[in-house]
Amino acid sequence: MTRNVIVTGGGTGIGLAAAHAFAAEGDRVLLLGRRAEVLEKAGVPGALTFAADLSTVQGARAAADFALDAFGGTVDVLVHSAGGIGGRMVEAPEGDDPLDAVAHDWNANFRMNTLTSILLTEALRENIAAPGGRILFLSSIAALRGSGGGGAYGGSKAALHPYTFDLAKALGPRGITVNAVAPGYIEDTEFFGPAMPEEDYRRRVGAIPTGRAGTPGDIAATLLWLASPGGAHVTGQIVQVNGGEVLGR
Repeated sequence: MTRNVIVTGGGTGIGLAAAHAFAAEGDRVLLLGRRAEVLEKAGVPGALTFAADLSTVQGARAAADFALDAFGGTVDVLVHSAGGIGGRMVEAPEGDDPLDAVAHDWNANFRMNTLTSILLTEALRENIAAPGGRILFLSSIAALRGSGGGGAYGGSKAALHPYTFDLAKALGPRGITVNAVAPGYIEDTEFFGPAMPEEDYRRRVGAIPTGRAGTPGDIAATLLWLASPGGAHVTGQIVQVNGGEVLGR
């Protein structure tokens, strides 16, 4: 059966891989993101695109209205892949007080990684297919063991965990499942910026028991399974996909 699927952050990295995976299943896919030009160049067969800042009420509401109009009022699968390291992607304010930089870092990360997921979900929660609907969040290994840089990024991803649990309990009676996937180091994304120096790459991969970096396809396959009939009895879970990286070496 053809489903209506929304993928936020669908123009690059994990979101793009997920969009291709769902499109290959014959689903109708809507890509959401901040940059219209990136979405338009994504190359997902038959996909619709809509550009909006999902960290704002206005942006989330506009995206939800577009989706419901395009899909006839029902969304089957909602995949939240929009996000990033907020302090790196949002210009910091000028100021002499070091607390300004701390506040900027935490606010930027929560807007980019938490609100982008929560606002759109709340705008659409009454229109998720019932039964059978799926809501999928992208968390991070940083939410489980720290960010290694002040905690803002990991904290913003960790905030999705109790929301996942509460939403799973609230929507379970309607036959809707809610889960989060927590990747480890994933190569071939925009997350780490320009190409990582070879020494840093070897260090990162060397800390992964399976001996390789993850790929966007690894995460897309997990999302696809959670949205499949095989994942119908899995809800309220934080599914780790990190090759054992969280265990350390």
